[in-house]
Amino acid sequence: MKIITFLFAFLTTSNLLFGQFYDLNSIQEIKITFAQSNWDAILDAQKAGAEEYTMATSVEINGTVFDSAGVKYKGNSTYNDRQTKNPFHIELDTYKDQDYEGYKDIKLSNVANDPSFVREVLSYQILRQYMDAPLCNYANVYVNGNLIGLYSNAEAISKTFLKDRFDSKNNTFVKCNPPAGAGPGTTSYPNLTYLGTDSTKYYASYEIKSDGGWDELIYLTDTLNNSVGNVDEILDVNRALWMLAFNNVLVNLDSYSGGFAQNYYLYRSDYNQFLPVVWDLNESFGRFTQTGSGSVSLRSTADKQQMTHLLHENESNYPLISKLFANPMYKRMYIAHCKTMLQENFSDGSYLTTGDALQKTIDAAVQADNNKFFTYANFSANLRSDISSGGGGPGGGTTNGIGNLMDGRATHLLAQSDFTATTPTISTPVSSNAAPAVNDNFAITTAVSNQNAVYIGYRFKSNSPFVFELMYDDGAHGDGAAGDGDFGAQLTMQSLKMEYYVYAENANAGLFSPRRAEHEFYTLSPAGLLVINEVMSSNKTTIANDNGAFDDWIELYNGGATAISTANYFLSDDSDDPTQWPLLNKIIASKGYQVVWASGDATLGDWYANFKLSKSGEQLGLYYAQGGDTLEVDVIDIPALTNDQSYGRETDGAANWMKFDIATPNDTNRVIEEEVEDTTGIEQQLLSEIQVYPNPATDVLTVDLGAVTQTIQIQFIDAVGRVVKTESISGDQNQLDISDLNQGMYFISLSSADGVQRIEKLVKE
Repeated sequence: MKIITFLFAFLTTSNLLFGQFYDLNSIQEIKITFAQSNWDAILDAQKAGAEEYTMATSVEINGTVFDSAGVKYKGNSTYNDRQTKNPFHIELDTYKDQDYEGYKDIKLSNVANDPSFVREVLSYQILRQYMDAPLCNYANVYVNGNLIGLYSNAEAISKTFLKDRFDSKNNTFVKCNPPAGAGPGTTSYPNLTYLGTDSTKYYASYEIKSDGGWDELIYLTDTLNNSVGNVDEILDVNRALWMLAFNNVLVNLDSYSGGFAQNYYLYRSDYNQFLPVVWDLNESFGRFTQTGSGSVSLRSTADKQQMTHLLHENESNYPLISKLFANPMYKRMYIAHCKTMLQENFSDGSYLTTGDALQKTIDAAVQADNNKFFTYANFSANLRSDISSGGGGPGGGTTNGIGNLMDGRATHLLAQSDFTATTPTISTPVSSNAAPAVNDNFAITTAVSNQNAVYIGYRFKSNSPFVFELMYDDGAHGDGAAGDGDFGAQLTMQSLKMEYYVYAENANAGLFSPRRAEHEFYTLSPAGLLVINEVMSSNKTTIANDNGAFDDWIELYNGGATAISTANYFLSDDSDDPTQWPLLNKIIASKGYQVVWASGDATLGDWYANFKLSKSGEQLGLYYAQGGDTLEVDVIDIPALTNDQSYGRETDGAANWMKFDIATPNDTNRVIEEEVEDTTGIEQQLLSEIQVYPNPATDVLTVDLGAVTQTIQIQFIDAVGRVVKTESISGDQNQLDISDLNQGMYFISLSSADGVQRIEKLVKE
């Protein structure tokens, strides 16, 4: 069902309620209020001193006001005490325990070095296809009522980020930036060189964000530099290779791959592997020119287009590159990642389509930004073309066009021998048993050509490291006849699902299937396996339970061809207690749904869990007990959700998840689109004249058509998209009896004879 949405001004707050703080299609509004009129001087003094937070009397985000929050200036090259528009770091919980949609730290960059305004947001958008990375969009920032300007709004790499991405947050956590900042004269770099066992030698290069961890960081540098053959035991090598590929392809040199070898984090997982996370992309796409290779600096766009993809390959002061590239397999994997990024984003021009969409979203805000560092003409041109701009501040000089750089770079790199070498071909892998039970033996097979070796990476628990093993074409591994080009691996099912991928290589090139592995992978699970399909952690008006309460809920889905019993299944929001709430022995039909109420009180009924969900986000797991073991069936990380917003699979049982502004409990997952059209004639009258009140309503709803003379059809649509009541109305005021509607949230569709439609959100009490 397609819904055309028109909203009155009085619904603005309600509309924002359904927004997402990092939604790419909207600009956030952040209003900071200080008691002091000289707030700028105070923040400048703190930046020059201890860099402590200054208390704002309030921070308002999209209409939600937070009393007392910490604010300070941040940044290195983008900060200047003589400029009006400086980058901000807002900490909502400095003085009080408060958050916005689960986020407590807000990082706002002033776009000082980017005429296009899209470098940081577009770079993160590309990076998130290949590894866990921050969300990022835009925000208009006001201080004491004055618009400071349009900022990029990047998700902080905090404990909230770690828990959401890695289901862990209390292990060693390292910020790989010199604590004193990097700049001319910097001699200490977080480049992972081994400096010995004295932790004080690392203090000037790294900042430990956890309670400890120097010994673990030193062990990583020692292993990387001196025992690289064992580095995969302590480092997620595949993730590191994706980071290096991203830095090089996008000429992102204010990074590990550039002059200061900085701007990334390392977090050690529960499985003792360090996981790299990229940070600070405001100078991506060639804005930063220092390579760190002697005196080499990329001055011209042509220099950047032709920068070698093997930068630092033989330089010992970049061990993450030189040591990994010394392993021929890792080098081929890196080149495969580079090629994937180039082909999926740049050779087809899709990055410019995304860039155009971003610029369209922010166009008016850029024009209104009187403190921007470049002209509007620069903004309009720089997505594609080089621009020259003088003036003071960090925004002066010549900036290459993103399109000019990347079109040329993709052409140049894809013509190099490393990228033109014949790669293996891999058919989609298949299992000899489409639904193996725990302890069943089965084989994964795939047809591969142009290969010297074929490997499978697999794991039986989300977030754990993949086991990496050879596949064989010997007729003894479920692969058919020896030498027929079909490769196999024989495995035993150790849980209720397996995640896996295939990698093949020859002497010159490698290939992954799927190409974005290990960030993406294939999943094998028994047919009919129960899954978590959709959740709502702040149900205010969407759907009431049998007791009339609006508890949070969890939707289970049976995607199999036969009914399934829920005996031996458990739901839990505590991974240390997977059997927290046992499901009773009930039957869920094939393609059927079952809503579980997260009420915190299991005595209320069969489908009432003994725990609640957190609006700020948490982990939720579905488990199965078998043979004395409790096995993981489906574990998801629920993000922060706004009231009546759900988080579900894109389609029932699908691998990808998304936030839904209109939830679908006990119904198929789908996006109910909301669009806004230009309006004339009767459309304009509908917008300006029709009034619907009261809202919330109890038994009677008034619809005042004003000057509209046509007969209007009004439909009441429940939260799962079903039309539950239809009326035709005309005249000035119409009182509609809605006493027959259950309590909950509805959408009122007002339709004219011309087919024009407007939707109002209504809460029925």
